[in-house]
Amino acid sequence: MYTKMLIPLDGSRTAEKVLPFARALAQTLKIPIELLGVVDISVMVAHIAADKARYLDTLIAQGEYSSGVYLKEIAERLPGLSVTCTVERGRPAEVIIERAAADKSTLITMATHGRSGINRWLLGSVAEKVLRGTANPLFLVRGNEEYSTDGSPAMKSIIVPLDGSELAESVLPTVVAVAKVLDLEVTLCRAYELPASAYYGAEDYLPTYDALKTQVQDEARSYLEQKVEALKAMGLAKVSSVLLEGSGADEIIHYAQTHPDSLVAMCTHGRSGVRRWVLGSVTEKVVRHSGDPVLVVRAA
Repeated sequence: MYTKMLIPLDGSRTAEKVLPFARALAQTLKIPIELLGVVDISVMVAHIAADKARYLDTLIAQGEYSSGVYLKEIAERLPGLSVTCTVERGRPAEVIIERAAADKSTLITMATHGRSGINRWLLGSVAEKVLRGTANPLFLVRGNEEYSTDGSPAMKSIIVPLDGSELAESVLPTVVAVAKVLDLEVTLCRAYELPASAYYGAEDYLPTYDALKTQVQDEARSYLEQKVEALKAMGLAKVSSVLLEGSGADEIIHYAQTHPDSLVAMCTHGRSGVRRWVLGSVTEKVVRHSGDPVLVVRAA
């Protein structure tokens, strides 16, 4: 499934919020960890005084040394795991994407900032650029105050939003593999809204609200039941489904909030990560506002 975990760290406590999850995943999946620090030379150049420019090489070397020492200290907090430390120069997002791209089975594991998930860094930040640009799977953890940088996280289930499309369903093989290895329950979710267009048709046929609602519910429920049976046939014993009425993103976020210790798993579009759905879609909203960790897998 995954051959390595790549963890970008910038020295902040927020970035370190991912460590308990990374430790648990690496131990269970039995994969090595690479801690990555990036010295952003462009930031140094932008902030160095003109009369200090001749010291730029020295400052870069100091940055590399400090980052290396910091990563080794983090590695000591991950006993029993195979951990390597890498420090590179460049633009952080580009380095992370390129480093992971060498092996498509590398899982990038990183924290998002602040109270509102990626909302704080949605425009122009490192994490957003990685999310948009990588072809690798991503495990995102929000930098919540309640998350410790040590200890063991609790993950009991995987919440999988589905909308009936092949794109959304393409995350299911990964979900099955993760659920088996981590012994997690799986809950398939589908949110529905009554289509406004259904109220406009032939004058001699206008379904009642209740009849229309029943029809939509029955179709959604039948779809979920088929997917539950398909996952059971793939060897999952603990799999269920839930039908949610309302706006897709809002209902999924609310469901996740009322079922703590969950992992939300979803797929992105095509070659460019979330570029296709970053504005206004269900997936984007869930990634932005979910308080749970989110596993993002790119569609094949």
